[in-house]
Amino acid sequence: MSLLYPTQSRPRPFRRSRRKPIAPILIGSLIAVAAIAAVAYLLWPTWQNRRAGDPDRIPVSVGASLFNVPTDAFRRKVQKHSGPQERVDLSYLYPSLEASNLPRHVSVETFDETRQPIDRIFLSIEAHHEALSPEARFRTIYPRYVDQVMAPQDGLATRPFRDASPYSREDLFVGDAPALVARCTRDAATPGMCLSERRVGGADLTFRFPRAWLAQWREVGDAMDTLTAQLSGKH
Repeated sequence: MSLLYPTQSRPRPFRRSRRKPIAPILIGSLIAVAAIAAVAYLLWPTWQNRRAGDPDRIPVSVGASLFNVPTDAFRRKVQKHSGPQERVDLSYLYPSLEASNLPRHVSVETFDETRQPIDRIFLSIEAHHEALSPEARFRTIYPRYVDQVMAPQDGLATRPFRDASPYSREDLFVGDAPALVARCTRDAATPGMCLSERRVGGADLTFRFPRAWLAQWREVGDAMDTLTAQLSGKH
């Protein structure tokens, strides 16, 4: 027969809690976050302008020709880097010629039934790989497909392309001072657009702008001359 003895519980030693007070930590964290937010708010405009150290211009080589491209002119982010490229696509405000790749935002308040005017001149720089130059195309190709020249207006001559030609429903515009050669589609459901090409070294520059701008064709020609000189470093 086994004897059962009541077990005596030993008092546990008193242990101090090692947990740190939470309130002071939370208060300190909130103060630190508030301080960082205040500094960020004050410095935000500077960060936006510099965009993490982006330069004002980026040197780009197209067709072994060097162009100094404004950073804000690139239309495609993948092209926004220095070094050799096959092609770059750029955008400038007109008539200020300020580099701008930002899209136009149309709100419900500003939208209406009328067409929104185009305020950009677009430029593509592409390696030509010894293809026919714009000057040679003007001298040898276009004359095969144009009709007789129409009476010049304000120094700008117009020659429509024949309907059966590869440039059907387009017109050729030629000005002398400044030199301007532009091939333009005709106004239809969408406004007519023009392209004007120039060759610089190993690259061809193709400008695109609304046909309506030809009402001030000399200003447009000067704008293309200015952009060409700025990009190629000849200004």
